[in-house]
Amino acid sequence: MSIDLDTEDWLGCPTPLEMYQHQCALLEDELIQTESMLRKARANVAGLVQMNDLLAVGKASAEVKLRDAEAELSRTNVHSSEMAKEIMGLKMIASQNEHLFRENQRLLMELTNLTEPSA
Repeated sequence: MSIDLDTEDWLGCPTPLEMYQHQCALLEDELIQTESMLRKARANVAGLVQMNDLLAVGKASAEVKLRDAEAELSRTNVHSSEMAKEIMGLKMIASQNEHLFRENQRLLMELTNLTEPSA
């Protein structure tokens, strides 16, 4: 009975060279996948940079519009304050006018009562 102790020739057992070749093939596939993922990541970063630029321009535009609106609001507040002062002055004049009209009517009534003989 002859037993072959060299197990390299057994069916299904790869040689060391075949194992290294298989490991290299696996590493090559992994490297190809990594390169593909890197390309996609770079494209995503480029898209994000472009979006950031657009947002920065939009933000600057919105800030300019906000400053203009704040300036307009300030001018409107000043104008409103001036108008309120004028209105208060006119209300005071109207109140004085009403008071003087009532006083005039009262005096006219007294004068009428004094000048007319009592019956």
